[in-house]
Amino acid sequence: MADFMDVAPHPEDYMDDEDTELLRLKESASRRKGRGHDTQEMNEDLVNTGYEDIEDEENTGSGVGPGAPQKSVEGWILFVAGIHEEATEEDVRDKFADYGDIKNLQVPLDRRTGFLKGYALVEYERLKEAKAALEALHGADLLGQDISVEWCFVKSNKSGPRRRRSRSPRRR
Repeated sequence: MADFMDVAPHPEDYMDDEDTELLRLKESASRRKGRGHDTQEMNEDLVNTGYEDIEDEENTGSGVGPGAPQKSVEGWILFVAGIHEEATEEDVRDKFADYGDIKNLQVPLDRRTGFLKGYALVEYERLKEAKAALEALHGADLLGQDISVEWCFVKSNKSGPRRRRSRSPRRR
């Protein structure tokens, strides 16, 4: 019978100081599941790094309260009402192009008549351009008809998500 000898080296024989420190860190770390571990420290870290306050005037508008303009996903959108039904997309574009580059223009048509529905959505990339168009063209004349220009998206006065309650009776 032959004698058996174990010649496989032990993993600690190949480790240097960095590896032993890493092994010690792994052993001391505990694995936790779920949320809520060290939430106070994480909240303080977020506040101290300033990630909660990255919004600036260009992205949020000049106002902070309700009724202030709010940026859509792609840009600043103006709602133009009171457009003459025989106006064309070019008429609207010419009127609003003087105040900046129009990123998108939507002029819905009535399917039955083929005429304009009476409103348009004009999108600018910059807040400054949209504000200038709003201030200059609200109440202006387009093909003999006064147009109304407003922000399409405005901030609401609600502070957070509202939970709706069911009107059905409670179950027992």
